[in-house]
Formats: sequence, structure tokens, C-alpha cells
Amino acid sequence: MERWDIFCRVVDNYGDVGVSWRLARSLAREHGKAVRLWLDDVAVLARLRPEVDGARESQVLEGVEIHRMRETFAPSDIADVVVETFGCDPPQAYVQAMVGRVPAVRWINLEYLSAEEWVEGSHKLPSPSPRLPLTKHYFFPGFTPRTGGLLREHDLLARRDAFQEEPGIQANFWSGLVGAVPPGGALKVSLFTYEKAPVESFVDACARLGKPVWIVAPEGHAATLLASWSERDRCGDVEMFVVPFLPQDRYDELLWACDVNFVRGEDSFVRAQWAGRPFAWHIYPQKEGAHWVKLTAFLKRYRAGLDPASAAAVTALWEAWNDGGEVPDVSTDLPGAWQAFVARRESLSAHARAWSGRLQMQPDLAEALVNHASDLLK
Repeated sequence: MERWDIFCRVVDNYGDVGVSWRLARSLAREHGKAVRLWLDDVAVLARLRPEVDGARESQVLEGVEIHRMRETFAPSDIADVVVETFGCDPPQAYVQAMVGRVPAVRWINLEYLSAEEWVEGSHKLPSPSPRLPLTKHYFFPGFTPRTGGLLREHDLLARRDAFQEEPGIQANFWSGLVGAVPPGGALKVSLFTYEKAPVESFVDACARLGKPVWIVAPEGHAATLLASWSERDRCGDVEMFVVPFLPQDRYDELLWACDVNFVRGEDSFVRAQWAGRPFAWHIYPQKEGAHWVKLTAFLKRYRAGLDPASAAAVTALWEAWNDGGEVPDVSTDLPGAWQAFVARRESLSAHARAWSGRLQMQPDLAEALVNHASDLLK
């Protein structure tokens, strides 16, 4: 059985570990690989998968060996395929032990997701080591056939459709999550954000819609704010629910159950697209506004095919949600943007579903990585 090692160092929050775990699980479960996932902080994975013991050095879950990162390795430890996620180098002893292995190790750097055009030209490029007789290859997730695609379990969309097409399943979900079922006609919104998201302004904008709104926030920044406000007043027809940090598969169901999803980072950003619902992305802020380039690049791709009014509604909401005051000529009118977005929800819902369908036509990221690793043997 082909052995794969995936290395992940937690940079911030949960996205790095979330992507690494989903990839490891898919490689083991759907492609028959012997997978070891090496983490410098196992406790972060335990938040996403409660079955994991964050204090243990080694354990197995769903066919994946989970190990705490260590610094000593022997040549016999080295896998056939080594994936470093997001530019995190494997331990130096591991890299040194890769030298001279027969057959040669296939070393892949799985990069961050981006919709920028240059990604297509950099996908799969080799990068020889300046010190050792080793070569790694860059591998970019993406939204076009000339990239590595997105993580998608083989049965994900079938499970989504079964969930979204059956009101009884959704009612059971809501009862189990918050102890009640949304009233008819309620707008259901999930909220998962970084710290600077204008959550207070958003709640106020929801109260102005003149219809029941359910806002559900898993543990985090938005949840903390919602908890403090809901203790003081109800905010009109807005019901606010703070729920525990959800395991990944349960979080998928929340995205499927809601009408609009506010997501952040990379993992939840991708899962929102597979949900086939309108969404807004809170992109991770970078120095000197570099994140705006990435946001604009994705918007350019995502808005294609939308009518002008709907495209403008998406842009205005996303810009206001990402603190448009940082950049000249960027919208900061969140209440107005939210009103316009909700008014176009029918067309935005159809577009989100069509977008998900187009992405589905590409190989998923795990399959693309397996194919690339096989090609490197030729």
C-alpha cells in the first residue's frame, strides 16, 4: 500500500488543520492510501473532531494515523509521497532522510487556495532544493481545470441534496442544534467570522428586514458578541443562537440548512461553495491589504454569469463585510448592502447552485493529488 505523510503546522485558527484532516481522510478512505497526518498541535484537530485526544502522541481515526510532530526520523520512516501543507517544511531530520531513497520520494507543497490567474501557471512546477538532491512540486488548489480543484468527498453532494430536499431531516437538525425549528419564512443565517467583522451592524441590518431572521454562530468572535447582545434584548424579529464549536461534518449540515452563510478563511469558504447557498467570505486579513487582491480575484470568477444587479449586490456585501473603510472606493454601507443582497436572494441561490455544479465537473483535490503523484513516477 502506498504510504503518504502529510505535514501541517498550525499558523492561525483552524483552517490549516481543517484542510489537512479532510485531505488525509479522503486519501485513506477513498483512495486506499496509508496516511499519516503529522501535526504540531493535535489539540486543534480535537476541536474539529472530538474523538481525537489532543494529549496523545499517536492515534488512529477513520483509517488515518495522527501523530504529534517530532524531530527525529530514520530512513525507514519516510513515506512514498510527502505533502507539506501551506509551505510548512517537514522536520529537517525527515527531509535529510528523504535523500537517496529508492524509489525517490515524491515531495509536494500543497499551497493556499487562490483564484488569481498566476496560479494556473505555477501549478505543478518543480522546485529543486538549493542544498539537497531533492525536488518538490508546487500544487495549487483552485477553481479551474488548470489547477488542483477543491476538496470534495465522493458522496458529499449526494448527502447535501438528500439533506436539503427533506424538510423532516432539516427539522431534526434544527431541533438537535438549538432546540427549536425555524418559523416558516424565516431567513436562516450562519455566522463564522474573524475579529474585525462588523457583526453589530449586521444584526441591526437584520432587524430592519421586517421578517424573522435566525442567526446561528458557532463558538468564536461572532458568537461571543451575539451572546452578550441576546442577553440584553431580542433585536426585533432576530433570533440569535450561539452553538458549540461544531465538528466538521456537523458544520457542513449547518451550511446546508441555512439560507445564507458567512464564512471565513479557507476550509469553511470551500464548504460554503459546496453547500450551494449564497454566502459571504470574510477573508483572512494580510499586511498591506494583500487579501484584497485575492478577494477581488475570486469575485471576478464567482460573479461571472450573474445579472448586473445581483453581481453588484454580492460585491457590495463582501466589500462591506471585509471592512471596506481600509480601501478607497470600497463600499462600507453594510445595512444597505445586506438589504440588496437579501432582495436578490432568489437569483443568488440559483447562481450558488450552478457554481457548485460547475466546480463539481473538475476532479476533487485529493484525486488530483493522487494523479499527480502517479505522474511523478513516470
